[in-house]
Amino acid sequence: MYVCSCFGITEQQVKRHAENGACTPRQIASACKAGTDCGSCVRRIQALLGRGACPRRESADRGASVFAATDTLDEAA
Repeated sequence: MYVCSCFGITEQQVKRHAENGACTPRQIASACKAGTDCGSCVRRIQALLGRGACPRRESADRGASVFAATDTLDEAA
């Protein structure tokens, strides 16, 4: 199911970005542009992210790029 119609981003893509460390709608936007055009998907992205801990927080805490692995996710989906 599409989350962001403007950029064709699916729920699955948002979940994969979250698994790779995108913990906020802003980080999701940086990873795939979802939420940066009309903004109607931001609440859905927030719901998908939930309020839980970021699964890849340890990478971010070490200073590693949490988006390095997401560059190819959009191309694969």
